[in-house]
Amino acid sequence: MLRSLPILLFSLFLTMGTQAQETRYVSDQVFIVLHKGPGAEYRWAAKLTPGTRLNAGSTQGDWTEVTTARGTPGWVRTEFLTAERPAQVQLTAAVARADQLSEQNATLNSDLGSLQAEKNDLLNRIASTEAELAAVSGELSELKTISGNAVQLDLDNRRLVEESEKLRADVDTLEAENLRLNDKVKSEAFMNGALAVLLGVIITLVVPRLWPKRRKPSSWGSSW
Repeated sequence: MLRSLPILLFSLFLTMGTQAQETRYVSDQVFIVLHKGPGAEYRWAAKLTPGTRLNAGSTQGDWTEVTTARGTPGWVRTEFLTAERPAQVQLTAAVARADQLSEQNATLNSDLGSLQAEKNDLLNRIASTEAELAAVSGELSELKTISGNAVQLDLDNRRLVEESEKLRADVDTLEAENLRLNDKVKSEAFMNGALAVLLGVIITLVVPRLWPKRRKPSSWGSSW
């Protein structure tokens, strides 16, 4: 029995060493200390800010063995680790996304204004062409009775009719594009509103927790 005890201990050590590592994040603290061993009496290896991503390994009491993204190994208190990204980091990402959507919305509004101006210009050109067409039609009716040049006038009349139809088709295309942009702007506005509500909820629920609570001096804090 005594001879098999070292073999059992060695097998247990290998099992603990091959445990799959899990991703953990530093919770919403000002910073935490990465110690070189599982205890506050061990030297500091680094200071870790909230949201720092860590690869967690084995645990020993209240301490967890971790490795930073830069490959620095050490131990931290398990209570300072969380499986989800902390709210402080998520809030920063949400604010950046809201700013990006606001910029996109401003760009779409600018494009919409340009298309609206182009549409108004085409409408003015259509009105002018229709007035010219009416004038030419009147002249054609009059000249047909007094001139033998009715063929050329008829060609001019057809040309103006074709130009008018082409301009109308351009206006229809612009109106369709205008509707598409209006729908896109409304969608972006809805997303911005939803994000603003989400940010308000996050700020209301999370920001009060971001203020560090006063803790009693601990042995590892005073040792530094």
